[in-house]
Amino acid sequence: MAWRAALGPARRLLTVTTISILVLSIFAKEVNLTEKHEAGRCAIRGQCGKQSFFGSELPCPDNGLAKEPDAETRKKLVNICGDAWSEGDVCCESAQIDDLSSNLKRAEPIISSCPACKENFFNLFCTFTCSPDQSLFVNVTATEKASSGKDIVTELDNLWSDRYGKGFYDSCKDVKFGATGGKAMDFIGGGAKNYTSFLKFLGDKKLLGSPFQINFPRPATKSFEDMTAMDPTPKACNDTDEAYRCACVDCPGSCPELAKVKEQEYCHVGALPCLSFSVIIVYCAFLLLLVTAVSGHVAYQQHNRRKSERLQLLQDSALSDDEDEGEMVHNAGMMDRLQRQYKLNTICDNAFNALGRTCATYPLITIGASILVVVVFSMGWINFEIETDPVRLWVAPSSAAAKEKEFFDDNFGPFYRAEQAFVVNDTHHSSPGPVLSYDTLAWWFDVESRVQRMMSPDERVTLGDVCFNPTGEACVVQSLSGYFGGSFSSVDPDTWREDLRHCTESPVECLPDFQQPLSKDMILGGYDRSGDVLDAEAMITTWVVRNYPQGDPGEKRAMDWEKGLQNILRTAQQEAMDRGLRLSFSTERSLEEELNETTNTDAKIVVISYIIMFLYASIALGSTTLSVRSILHNPANALVASKFTLGVIGIVIVLMSVSASVGLFSACGIKVTLIIAEVIPFLVLAVGVDNIFLIVHEFERVNISNPDDDIETRVAKALGRMGPSILLSASTETIAFALGAAVGMPAVKNFAVYAAGAVLINALLQVTMFVAVLALNQRRVESSRADCFPFIKIKRADVGSAHGAGAYGYDDEGPLQRFIRKTYAPALLDRKVKVAIVVIFLGLFTAGLALIPEVALGLDQRIAFPRGSYLIPYFNDLDAYFNTGPPVYFVVQDADVLERKHQRELCGRYSTCDSYSLTNVLEQESKRPNVSYITGSTASWIDDFFAWLNPSNEACCVEHGETCFKDRDPPWNITLYGMPEDEEFAHYLTHWIHAPTNEECPLGGVAPYSTALVIDPSTHPPSVPASHFRTSHTPLRKQKDFIDAYASARRIADTVSESQNIKVFPYSKFYIFFDQYSSIIRLTGTLIGSALAIIFVLSSLLLGSIPTGLVITLTVAMIVTDVIGTMALAGVSLNAISLVNLVICVGIGVEFCAHVARAFMFPSKSVMEKAKGKYRSRDLRAWTALVNVGGSVFTGIGITKFLGVFVLAFTRSKIFEIYYFRIWLALVILAALHALVFLPVALSLVGGEGYADPESDGSLEDDLAARRYRALLPEDDYDSDDY
Repeated sequence: MAWRAALGPARRLLTVTTISILVLSIFAKEVNLTEKHEAGRCAIRGQCGKQSFFGSELPCPDNGLAKEPDAETRKKLVNICGDAWSEGDVCCESAQIDDLSSNLKRAEPIISSCPACKENFFNLFCTFTCSPDQSLFVNVTATEKASSGKDIVTELDNLWSDRYGKGFYDSCKDVKFGATGGKAMDFIGGGAKNYTSFLKFLGDKKLLGSPFQINFPRPATKSFEDMTAMDPTPKACNDTDEAYRCACVDCPGSCPELAKVKEQEYCHVGALPCLSFSVIIVYCAFLLLLVTAVSGHVAYQQHNRRKSERLQLLQDSALSDDEDEGEMVHNAGMMDRLQRQYKLNTICDNAFNALGRTCATYPLITIGASILVVVVFSMGWINFEIETDPVRLWVAPSSAAAKEKEFFDDNFGPFYRAEQAFVVNDTHHSSPGPVLSYDTLAWWFDVESRVQRMMSPDERVTLGDVCFNPTGEACVVQSLSGYFGGSFSSVDPDTWREDLRHCTESPVECLPDFQQPLSKDMILGGYDRSGDVLDAEAMITTWVVRNYPQGDPGEKRAMDWEKGLQNILRTAQQEAMDRGLRLSFSTERSLEEELNETTNTDAKIVVISYIIMFLYASIALGSTTLSVRSILHNPANALVASKFTLGVIGIVIVLMSVSASVGLFSACGIKVTLIIAEVIPFLVLAVGVDNIFLIVHEFERVNISNPDDDIETRVAKALGRMGPSILLSASTETIAFALGAAVGMPAVKNFAVYAAGAVLINALLQVTMFVAVLALNQRRVESSRADCFPFIKIKRADVGSAHGAGAYGYDDEGPLQRFIRKTYAPALLDRKVKVAIVVIFLGLFTAGLALIPEVALGLDQRIAFPRGSYLIPYFNDLDAYFNTGPPVYFVVQDADVLERKHQRELCGRYSTCDSYSLTNVLEQESKRPNVSYITGSTASWIDDFFAWLNPSNEACCVEHGETCFKDRDPPWNITLYGMPEDEEFAHYLTHWIHAPTNEECPLGGVAPYSTALVIDPSTHPPSVPASHFRTSHTPLRKQKDFIDAYASARRIADTVSESQNIKVFPYSKFYIFFDQYSSIIRLTGTLIGSALAIIFVLSSLLLGSIPTGLVITLTVAMIVTDVIGTMALAGVSLNAISLVNLVICVGIGVEFCAHVARAFMFPSKSVMEKAKGKYRSRDLRAWTALVNVGGSVFTGIGITKFLGVFVLAFTRSKIFEIYYFRIWLALVILAALHALVFLPVALSLVGGEGYADPESDGSLEDDLAARRYRALLPEDDYDSDDY
């Protein structure tokens, strides 16, 4: 029986539940207060009182028959609900119609731009209020007693079909409202996402909504006895009737279809770009052919060897007498001794010979004249200016972007100064957590209050003095505090969460003091995962400050206030840390300050780098003729033979050339950039030191070969031989750099001018002043005076040995040159090694070409700051949490908006607006943000101006106490027929632009549009020469996004300009920095291609050989290509900085290659003789070139530059580490490898025919002198086995 005991309570529970259901069903029937549901009968009528003293009048429950209204009531009804109500009975009275009219007029400004939405909205409430068949679809479900004792309706059911509900919602869901571009659905439907939510919002009882509860039950959910859902045909927003058809901005169905954007197509084969795939295929084909050729050659050689062995078996093995004849040729290589001369080279040789003799003969005059010229040029330092303004660096003054920025600033004022702060919760170890709490809000409201009260340190100005204040009543501060009136006292500790949610959903109900709705994406971030703003990981505050032209006193005040703001926010950073939060911030002045800090930080590293290069060059030059053997033989010789002073003077000449170039072009008004200050010394040092090494080394050789000549003759011979080589490198570099002067971008143009001038002046000083110093130094040596202290004479020094011509030792080559002569050059010119080198370097070239498409464009701001900069966390937070893109303005110039034609070309919310008007096109583009990078609605001043004139907005346009257009004929209408033009348009426009923006009239122009129009009152009637239409970009995270967004905006503006025959251009603050990328690829190709063409022409001309010129050009091209490939691997993007470095690559590449190539074309006779028959033809000349200048090139450029670049690895600046250290390190290594490995091999294979060098082809006496000391050397030192 236990189960029965257990069942007892359950049975009792079932009984209670059954009774409850019966009671509820009875109660449900009782609340059906509309007893009869039939045609011609009402459910409610009239007004019977209020629920409370402050409440609205509520209707009476009335199930009586519909009645004919009096004439006055009929007139009111027709005026508000239309001609359809001009006859027939109704269920409403005059007081109800008055309330209906008041409520509908409140919504009309929001939806009036879309006639279909307005018609459906009005139809629903007019029908609900006055339909004679009201009882068929309305059922009163709850009433109360009013204070008057009458029953009043507090709740009812309003039954409408799903078809009408959906059509009603669809007609209104895309309607835009006001300058903010917000959706009308946010205002009239609470942001509803479907028609059921929309109807629910309309019916819910609330303060600014319905005064009683109106339920909109769905007919399909349950049956309604004797009731029928209202089912009129809703008007579609793209209705065929023009009277109801909505504009494109409010109805996608009315929009024209824009032409598809032809995206830039990149050819790919699988995952590989076509260029990469092609070069890889070509290289593989080359390898296949090479393997085939080598295999065939080996097989052929083996066949010949076997054939030769069989023939030898048939012959007498005894040697004939003729076979000894070959021993008669002691040096077979000299059979290739060159006889022909190149006339141009002879002219250059003679000219430099004469120049060298003159400078050596008159050294003091030469030095004095050189210093005088440099001093005169350097006087231009008086006008020295450094250009730090990024705008003036990256964009040519004549470019469209620069002119457009100037136009925008002149007409609408400089773009605002934005000061922004992020408060982030970093207490969670895995990821940031919610930042919002009552305590956090209290602290942050206090921080904002401090900012509000703060006075700047020097100018003593406050936020109110410098802020952007369009209404004249409040500063624009975009912050969460704006939802609460900027006062923490408005934050209820119990309800702040619900209040915040409500404000983010309906920002128009929580307007800040500056009277513009705050989008939640502007003030909160990091809530994407949950969608709940209370889970936001970051609070964002933006203070908008007025901007001024550069140098204006207002700019000084603003910057001083920003300094005070920085101090407050730095203090707040520590407060945030104490709370477990993190604060990051940026002010408008922060970027330039941090960039200057980067420059100051890097200045020490750069100076150390140059000092190391200077010391190395001086020491290396000083030890050119010193060897351990000579020092051990007579240590006193080291004091005399040292050339440290000569090296220092050579470095001083480099600095003099830089000083003269800077002075000369500063005098011409060309400003110095930080790139010039950091790069030019590096470049000139690379070029200058190499030339100094070459001159000194060649002079030492002349000392050995011609010791009996006077100093002037020896100097002349050395310069006569090296002068044409210096001419080749200096002329190609100068002209190649000078090409950059044709570029519009100032950062590149100014660099090119200064670089070309510095290289040219440096070359001139080297062949004049340095040669004179060299002659003086030789006189010091031959008089046995100490280096650095020439007034001290070293008596124990062996004068002849000290300058390299003594009888003791052969000191014209150091260990490096000996290594090149004995080991390196012979190994490099081995046939198998040649093949391997060609394969390897062509492989590198192929890899470089294949990686070119992978080089990105742009310059991330974060890498421009020193490590540890406070701006780096700010930009990280900006990317992570700020989900709003930068604003973009489409500026219209010289369109006569007083004419209807141009009004239609601009407007978007009226039925006769051009289908492809500016506003309509922007609306359509916003619907494909992945292509256009445009999102949100357009703030169209002309649309809002016409809406402001609508007499239904009684509080908007008012003149002399009367509503504008109230009794106008023709009346206000959406077709623009009869709307203002000419003087009338200008009259109302001037009135509107000063009209306040407030709750009574949100369409006033002063807040949203006071800076959007330029009204010229000097004309009659006043004209509008310029205006802008504002929209927004999508959030832009990467450099590619910014570049593509700029290109897209430019495309849109060009399309509208062409189709409407008006001048439109886009403007956003960041455009000026990204304009360079629209042409930088073409510019890079043009500069490098032109430089290579110049190199080919000049090298072919000065060397007298097209094949050799082609080899030099190809080698330099391979160096630059490999550097570009390295950029792709090292994460170095292409921008103005890297473009300058690529131009440097061309110059340094030429410097590495030119001397080797000239030594190949005009080989030194004395060096050739050392080969002793080991090599012939091109191999002989390639060997001679390496032995002659290889050491100078390696030590003069390679080691010097490597040491300097190595120091840059320790910089704190990411921009130096990425754009200088990485590129220059790759350049030094690749250029040295190509010049000293690939180039000699290439010349030995396809180089041109050589010429005799006049300086090395002297008389019989010269030849004997050149051989004189060779007889004193051990014979095995020149045995051919050593080569």
